This record gives sequence, structure tokens and C-alpha cells, in this order.
Amino acid sequence: MLVQSEDDLHRLLDELLNVHEDEWWSQFYSNRAKPCPFFVNHPDESLVEWVSKQMIPPGRALDIGCGNGRNSTYLAKSGFTVDGVDYAQEAINWANDRALSNSDQLTFHCQSIFDFPFQPETYDLVYDSGCFHHMPPHRRRSYVDLVSTALNPGGWFGLTCFTPCGGSGLTDQEVYEARSLKGGLGYTEEQLRDTWGRILNIVELRQMRKPLPESGLFGEEFLWVMIGQKPEK
Repeated sequence: MLVQSEDDLHRLLDELLNVHEDEWWSQFYSNRAKPCPFFVNHPDESLVEWVSKQMIPPGRALDIGCGNGRNSTYLAKSGFTVDGVDYAQEAINWANDRALSNSDQLTFHCQSIFDFPFQPETYDLVYDSGCFHHMPPHRRRSYVDLVSTALNPGGWFGLTCFTPCGGSGLTDQEVYEARSLKGGLGYTEEQLRDTWGRILNIVELRQMRKPLPESGLFGEEFLWVMIGQKPEK
């Protein structure tokens, strides 16, 4: 490939890291009984808290890296109109199986978020539970800009991602030396504030809580949760 643009460079680095491992991710989601923490039917405890306290009023939502649709389905049941996006076909199949009763308010799309077409300032909520920490370093700035573009002024961005002890421990340089994210990158509180504070007023950033099994909620202590608001114009 002859690199003539930033997009060309991103595609070249994606290939170097084998970022779009569509087949791997589809195989990962193919066994729904696998003992995986987030292969549950429960929404994130943080998302439920923010919605139930009416911090985030119902509106139009984009769930990035929606996986099996557990958070998208919760949002649809809570009055949101939701687009769930994931590039693993098996994840989307699972999400659609779960969402049949919410079809009018919930649509799933099988593609990369960077290829997903949307009008700027479309969403009142953009939610990411586990996508950002799989974002390679060269895509990080573009991803933050994408979230900012998708949000309405005054809209909210919710995030769940690895803490340093939850991630691979690799630095950005080591990612390219290893040609892999090794399961996902962990972030410090300072790194998250530096990354997201340039587009958001960060309202809350804390360690995720691990709820009791009977709570009907998902949470793991090796994850951060963050909620921030895009400034009004």
C-alpha cells in the first residue's frame, strides 16, 4: 500500500495489528454459554444508575461495540431509540435474538463504527461498554472526534473501560512492537481525563462496582466507568 493520506496510514496500521479480527470476534461470540463476565443479560450498573436518576433523559442513543445487546436492550426498554453497532456478526445475531420485542426502538448494525453512517449531532447519548479499550493508539484521536461529532450539544457520553490492572499493561509503543493489544489497553484516571476532557465536561469517573448476583446488574472492579456531557454551543 502506498500511504498518501491519514486514512491510508490508519488502514496500514490496522492491518499491522490485525485490528478488524471479524472472524475471531464472531467465533468469540459463537458460544453463548461460555463463562465470560459480560456474556450476561444484565446492563451495566453505572448505566442503570445514570438513567434511573434521570441524569440522562430518554432520547436517541448510539451503543458502540454493543456486543450481545444487553445495554442496548436496557436503553430501549427505558424509552431510548437505539442504534447498536458491532462488527462481529455473531454478536449482532445474539443481540437481534434478544431484541425482538423492542424492534421499533432498537436497530443493530454489523460494521465498524468508523464505517457507520450517521448525521452529525444526532445522538443524546453515546455509550461505550468495552470498545474504547480495544481501540488501537492510532485510532484513539479519531474515535474521540467521532464521539464528539455524533453527540448533540448537551448530549452525554458514557464509558466502561479497563483500569490498568484490567488491561494488558502495554504502552502505545509496545502495542506496535507486539503487533497486538493483547486483550485490550488499561487506562489511568489521568489518561482518561486527558483524553476525554478535551470534548466533555466529565461529571463522574469512578471504579465500577461489582453488584450482588441477584441484582440483575453487571459490574466488575477492574473497570472504570465515566459519564461526561458535551458542552452546549
